[in-house]
Amino acid sequence: MLKRKEFERVTPESVGIASGDIEWLLDRLESGFTEPHGLMIMRHGKICAEGWWNPYAPGIRHGLQSHSKTYAATAVGIAYTEGILKLDERIIDIFPEEAPENPSEHLQQLTVHHVLCMGCGMDEMPAPSRDWIREFLHTPVRHAPGTTYMYNSVGSSLLAAIIRKKTGLGLHEYLRPRLYDKIGIFSDNHVWICMPDGCEAGGGGLFATTEDNLRLMKLYADGGIWDGERILAPDYVERATTLQNESATEEVNNPPAKDNFVGYGYQIWMCRPKGVYRADGAMGQFTIVAPKQDMLIAITENAAGAHWAQETLDTIWEFLDRVDSSPAEDPGEDHAAAKHLKKRMGRLALPNPAFAPYSPLIEKIQGISWKVEEGVWHLADVGVGHMMGGMALPPAVESFSFRFAPDRCELCWAAGEEEGRAAVALDGGRCQNTLKGGAAMQALMSGAWLSTQKFELTVRYIETCRESKYVFIFDGDSVKMEESTTMAFGTGTAVKARRQDIWTDTNAL
Repeated sequence: MLKRKEFERVTPESVGIASGDIEWLLDRLESGFTEPHGLMIMRHGKICAEGWWNPYAPGIRHGLQSHSKTYAATAVGIAYTEGILKLDERIIDIFPEEAPENPSEHLQQLTVHHVLCMGCGMDEMPAPSRDWIREFLHTPVRHAPGTTYMYNSVGSSLLAAIIRKKTGLGLHEYLRPRLYDKIGIFSDNHVWICMPDGCEAGGGGLFATTEDNLRLMKLYADGGIWDGERILAPDYVERATTLQNESATEEVNNPPAKDNFVGYGYQIWMCRPKGVYRADGAMGQFTIVAPKQDMLIAITENAAGAHWAQETLDTIWEFLDRVDSSPAEDPGEDHAAAKHLKKRMGRLALPNPAFAPYSPLIEKIQGISWKVEEGVWHLADVGVGHMMGGMALPPAVESFSFRFAPDRCELCWAAGEEEGRAAVALDGGRCQNTLKGGAAMQALMSGAWLSTQKFELTVRYIETCRESKYVFIFDGDSVKMEESTTMAFGTGTAVKARRQDIWTDTNAL
């Protein structure tokens, strides 16, 4: 049964932080190098600042990418605490059926500990498939486990498979009573992308909220204890949050990401400020623990590419320095600065969509059905699911139509045997829609005419980092669509379509 105790909310000054320093942090996050979605700051166990940039909100789950790894590792830590597995247990002993008949010496040495700290000794990892565990164990282990570092997301998903093999429970089912219910996470709001065999993709498949992440990492900050109950063994927490494997070789693949070079624990990164560690997902999903300051900072954002995510970390390190060098005066006082900050954080918002609702072309394309002749268009968000878990792609859009009204339009499409429709705001706002076929299904849509013949459809997949802009260029009996996307994975798509017939749906706008 869920036991959720809400955190105490206080002013920054009451925990020794100047509200002006948090305003500085907001200024930096809004300066253009990233798109912030949610931010929570906790000090001394109390929330002193929190805010979400509309249309994002506290209860909207967010794609975590590799931040998911820390959840998978926590399940292993709980199983270790319960005595279900050992950290020095060999992987081939856990999965004897999937192991090679004659395992190499290095594969024989591979343990749970090595998988946890990215020390599998491999130089590559297999692509997702139904036999992914077998393929993982047949990937050459070229180096003695623990002597090299390679970021291995399939290995992280293997942690979920270990839980399933040891307990007979899926990762989510195992974590619900042992973690989620105890630390106050609404597990029904979690969504996992799964591997092709149904096992949760522990390497990057979770959608959770900003506060879920903060609660998870508070458990580590408090030594594995929550409300007086031990959930993680103290030695597991110590290993997870301290250097277990050198990661300096990461510089070869991503030189700007300086905080990736200072070491790795158990699916947790070490950071450049001494003693600081973080859970980390692509495009800037960070939950940072700063023991010296007794502070946690959780942020969800879209800092596409690790270079820009590094700028977020650089900014947070500067923020920590500001807290250290200029502690708030008169802690506990209700300063005007705290009131101003609270008001600002309650009004955070991303810019509104463009307002350009009219083109004389509307009368000529109203209700026209366009048949796709070149290219592939999946309107549902399938990028992370397809990459991480081998999620089957839904049918591609085969034809589509637009039906315009003064303040919105309706997009209708046919994909295989399914038909869909979505409302598109033309009034400078966003219409919410549910799209089938992806792990993240909530999509906010807006549209604007860039010129007489160019219509831009913007789709913000609100549970992810993705916003895609689909520009339709109409030219007589044909139309070309080009996509640009904010996702770090993929470069967008393009299709060409030709006029087919008139759409005559009487239930239209």
